[in-house]
Amino acid sequence: MTDFSSGLGVAASGMRAQADRIRHVSENIANADTPGYRRKVVNFEPMRSPDAPEGAIQTGRVNLDRRDLPQIFDPGHPMADETGHYQGSNVDLVVEIADAREAQRSYEANLRIFDQIRQMSSSLNDLLRR
Repeated sequence: MTDFSSGLGVAASGMRAQADRIRHVSENIANADTPGYRRKVVNFEPMRSPDAPEGAIQTGRVNLDRRDLPQIFDPGHPMADETGHYQGSNVDLVVEIADAREAQRSYEANLRIFDQIRQMSSSLNDLLRR
C-alpha cells in the first residue's frame, strides 16, 4: 500500500503546486492594468521534506519578471512624470491565459492520477476481502 500512498502524495503535491500557480496567474491578470506592477513567475522544485514521497513537488520562490516596464504616455495620469510618462505593467494577457490553461490541464491530469490510484486501491481492498 505504500506505493499507492506515494502515488497519492505525488499527485496531491502536483495539484497543490498547480493551484498555487493558478493563484499567481490570477493575480497577474488582475493587475495587468496596475501601473508599475511586475509579473509574478512561479517555479517548481522537488519537496525536500524527509517524509515527502519521491517525485513530489512544491512551488519555490516567487520571482518578479525583470523585463523593463513599458513607458506609457498620458500627461493627464496622476502618476505621470514631468514628461507625461508613467510606468505600466509588464503583464502580457496572452501569456497569462496560456499559463492558466497549462496549469489547469496539469491540475486535471494530477486529479485523474489521484482518482485512478484511489480506484485501484479500493479494488485491491475488495479483492483482499474475498
